[in-house]
Amino acid sequence: MQPTPPKQRMSEGSPGPREEYLTLALVPGIGAARLSALLQRFGTPRAALAASVTQIQAVEGISPAAATAVSRADRDAGAKILAALELVGGVLLLPEDPGFPAVLRDIPEPPTLLFARGRLDLLGRPAVAIVGSRDHTVYGREVCHAVARASADAGLVVVSGMARGLDAVAHQGALDAGGATIGVLGNGLGVIYPAANRRLYESVERLGLLLSEFPPGERPTQGSFPRRNRLISGLARVTVVVEAAVTSGALQTVECAQNQGREVLAVPGPITSPVSAGTNGLIRDGSQPLLELRDLLEHYPEASLAAQLAAAEPGVLPPLERRILNALHHEPLPAESLLGLVDAPVADTLDALSVLELRGTVAREASGRYRLAMDRLFR
Repeated sequence: MQPTPPKQRMSEGSPGPREEYLTLALVPGIGAARLSALLQRFGTPRAALAASVTQIQAVEGISPAAATAVSRADRDAGAKILAALELVGGVLLLPEDPGFPAVLRDIPEPPTLLFARGRLDLLGRPAVAIVGSRDHTVYGREVCHAVARASADAGLVVVSGMARGLDAVAHQGALDAGGATIGVLGNGLGVIYPAANRRLYESVERLGLLLSEFPPGERPTQGSFPRRNRLISGLARVTVVVEAAVTSGALQTVECAQNQGREVLAVPGPITSPVSAGTNGLIRDGSQPLLELRDLLEHYPEASLAAQLAAAEPGVLPPLERRILNALHHEPLPAESLLGLVDAPVADTLDALSVLELRGTVAREASGRYRLAMDRLFR
């Protein structure tokens, strides 16, 4: 159950209810359940912070260590955090605020507060979480980018964890489509982690939304990423896993999604690939495979009509282009093999290949072979 923070401010010069709520909520060891218990017992954050250790420890579920931490909390901590938040251009969202995402209010271990910077309107739109391995293959990168682009084109908000690897690819895919994305951080606003994602961080900050439970300036710790993961899946109706080894942190996000009653779609990969072992295992154990765009959009009836039609209809292509695509359906092929399969003049076949390549439907590998572009599979 979500605790209900107070709305009205105290007199000028003393911490107001939002500052006091913030101070209490961020005491180490005080999560949603303990915060709710304290507010039910004492009525207000101010009263809870002013209580003695003995009084606090008498509240059901409050350990001696937690009681001591509450009684010793810096009464000005909330005001200091809000000042730091203002410096990074962020805002505070409490569960009672209209902008607080309703989908996070009832998940297991709901957040007691959120810090945000960017487009708050994205929190009210249908979203898909796209996650995967930090160490990925070329196949994984291309599929992830294609799924993110297609999702953004359909009007969905792409949610991921701003990590190195496929998280970053998912965010970038949404941005490349001119779409919307939410980056859920395992650290506070103003901290760019990993440092290699600086340009992405700045793009999401400017064009999308950055979201965190952690105070501005707080560095990530080992325990902060599992907390982040439950918010990634909690914000989305569906979580898509592109590539994940059996020990990948992406599978933690899957577990969160399953515990929250959310849908999970897994992208199948080669059975010889270690980074597809986790995703293939999900499919074996009952998760829906993601094979084409309509597999995703069937969970989003409100997605754009154009995207629904594109997923259902292959489109009208000239016969020669259609024969080339059919020939490439199973595996990449060199030009000479294509010439033999499509049964057309060499010049006409090469011209059609050039058109398909310029359109982004076909890609040419470094080896010279042609293959279907991943984006085509999700149009």
